[in-house]
Amino acid sequence: MTDKSNPADLAGMFTGLFQQQAELAQQMFGQLAPATAAAGEDEAVGDLAQWASVAQRLQTLWLDFQREQASQAAGKLPSLLLADPGNFAGIMQGWLKALPLSSPETQKRMWDESMALWEGVLGQYGIGPRAHEKGAGGVELPRKDRRFADPKWRDQPFYALVHQTYLLLAEQIMAMAENAETGDPARTEQLKFAARTLVEALSPAHFPMTNPLVVEKTMATRGENLVKGMEHLLADMRRGQLTHVDPAAFRLGENIASTPGKVIKQTPLYQLVQYSPTTESVLEVPLVIFPPWINRFYILDLSPEKSFIRWAVEQGITVFVVSWKSADESMKDVVWDDYIRAQIDAIDTVRERLGVKSVHTIGYCVAGTTLAATLAVLARRGEADKVKSATFFTAQIDFEKSGELKVFIDDQQLDALTKLSAQTGYLDGRYMAATFNLLRGNDLIWNYVVKNYLLGEDYPAFDLLHWNGDVTNLPAKWHMSYLKDLYRDNKLVVPDALSADGTPIDLTRIETPAYVQAGREDHIAPAASVWRLTRHLRGPWTFLLAGSGHIAGVVNPPSARKYQYWTNEGPAETFDDFVQGATETPGSWWPHWLGWLRRQDQAEVPVKGKRVPGGKGDTVLEDAPGTYVKSR
Repeated sequence: MTDKSNPADLAGMFTGLFQQQAELAQQMFGQLAPATAAAGEDEAVGDLAQWASVAQRLQTLWLDFQREQASQAAGKLPSLLLADPGNFAGIMQGWLKALPLSSPETQKRMWDESMALWEGVLGQYGIGPRAHEKGAGGVELPRKDRRFADPKWRDQPFYALVHQTYLLLAEQIMAMAENAETGDPARTEQLKFAARTLVEALSPAHFPMTNPLVVEKTMATRGENLVKGMEHLLADMRRGQLTHVDPAAFRLGENIASTPGKVIKQTPLYQLVQYSPTTESVLEVPLVIFPPWINRFYILDLSPEKSFIRWAVEQGITVFVVSWKSADESMKDVVWDDYIRAQIDAIDTVRERLGVKSVHTIGYCVAGTTLAATLAVLARRGEADKVKSATFFTAQIDFEKSGELKVFIDDQQLDALTKLSAQTGYLDGRYMAATFNLLRGNDLIWNYVVKNYLLGEDYPAFDLLHWNGDVTNLPAKWHMSYLKDLYRDNKLVVPDALSADGTPIDLTRIETPAYVQAGREDHIAPAASVWRLTRHLRGPWTFLLAGSGHIAGVVNPPSARKYQYWTNEGPAETFDDFVQGATETPGSWWPHWLGWLRRQDQAEVPVKGKRVPGGKGDTVLEDAPGTYVKSR
């Protein structure tokens, strides 16, 4: 058996690996040399011309982009795709210094484990000291990952060794982060996040010469995929944002956000949309939906088959939705109080318009956080009866266990965010989008880097991802107080620690019936964090855990027959108690919510008068979805 510590044996092993890599590179670029072409001189010359054309076009694209950047007017935002004005990369490097990567013990352990892995992997191909382990059933590698599921990652030992080594090192780095003694739980979470971000970025799938799919595509298209990928990359750099879908695939009001309705009110902060009924009678109590202002409201009105709004209208509900304005310089002084006042104003507008005492409400994500504060303000003012019920979609109110977003909340990063928005008074929505993308880097960043930049694939048409890229700007003052007062200091759950519009906020005064929905796989508002709202309510509540995450867990129409949800009718003091005693039901949770809503008030009225927006004598501003959803 070969001695793995013998330099000569190790040199021979690595020489063989590099020889294979050199042969792959020669195969890939061999067409540049007419003398090596097998199909004759004329075809070889044509191949050479093709590769020369590819090289020339790549160079031209890059030079043109550089000239554009150089000629941009002073004061314009830099390319947000690659720029790091908040020095987040530098902050992460500081976090990573806590890893014991340079200690002799760590290096020896990593070396020993790597050598054992290399010998085992190469043995699968009949190479090296464990060549006798090669089996007749094909290659069986020790580590599996869906990023390397394609058989091409196992067809040749070089690619197998590359990705298996990467997975081993990724495991080791993540284990170091998990076990690091930082003395501070928040610091540990930052370290784990930085380590994960690092290992995700360094995947061999992200580099052309170590990704067999890219090598094969480049050979098959004779480099055209690289040209197309460069075009995609530069378009994103000009846009300052990663593109996930075909930009021309969706048109607001036509094949997305197309539920018929009218804008019945506009303020400097929001437009109020009322949807046209499709049933002869409707619930007397209307529904007012408050979506998050971090993105556009039409997450609840995607393509017709996915639209929660269209579905709710079809169930005989009079539906209103608030369309928030994307922040501009005119909103530099907007704070949380303004959003709470806006929610109360929308509630009062609907009550007056339809002549009803109360409304049902839905608050999604951060608008759900604000809805809780709104309910507390109304309760303190003796006006709680304005709201018949409150539904919370993946909304955090108690931020003690708020998950990975907390890694972005420290003094250094808060100071960087303050500087970013100092000139304009608002935070550009592309920074927030990049933050959320980082939380799911493999799915929302690197997957598209490979497909769109390296493989040069066309963009898909996916309504949810179109919405995900339709970002909104955030008022700087509100955003900073939200991060400090809620995420960092968790003041909302402390009675009277915060106030809005001159009224102290005490969540324990809320007696409004509440329906609290969470997503089992939610990485933005973890289910255990959403659950904590139930610990602060005085009135009756129902908690439901939906399959999937922050978006797909909410947007799950019955017709899709996807996922599942869990309920628990018994007593549950903790989220773990709820899970242990929960009953699983397949499919959408929307019908369960509808049953709960109808139990709050079953009275119905005929559809007439202002239940039909834009009817006789009704003054409306414009058709849904309105101009605020189209503004940036």
